[in-house]
Amino acid sequence: MREFLGLSQDQIARLAGVSQGAVSRLEAGRGLATPMLVILKINLALRRAIRTLDPAILNDDLQRALDIEERLSPPAGDVGFNALPLTRDPDLEDLVRLYRELPERQRAAFFAVARATAAALARSPLAVGLPKA
Repeated sequence: MREFLGLSQDQIARLAGVSQGAVSRLEAGRGLATPMLVILKINLALRRAIRTLDPAILNDDLQRALDIEERLSPPAGDVGFNALPLTRDPDLEDLVRLYRELPERQRAAFFAVARATAAALARSPLAVGLPKA
């Protein structure tokens, strides 16, 4: 399905918020220990990509399966599995969104910059008197 949609493993992984390795293992049948959440995320990313196609090109069985799945698990907003926040803090949710949009190889750098920034702010005179979170 991924190849039919013209997506690379890296692209579907980014859309799903999982690693490219997880997609590769699942496709190769080596994903027996893959957490259900990873499988659901990949499924949702594929489902959203399929929905961008003209429904007239989908066979009846696939269309019925998509309709059933849609009724059982309707999409929540415009961002799929990201629609339900992980935290109550919108700024933290924005950081999570930015992290997920990065290619996996750049995520370590993102955290290094975030940690360095947080450490610098904690030492800053501006931080004096601010409430601790």
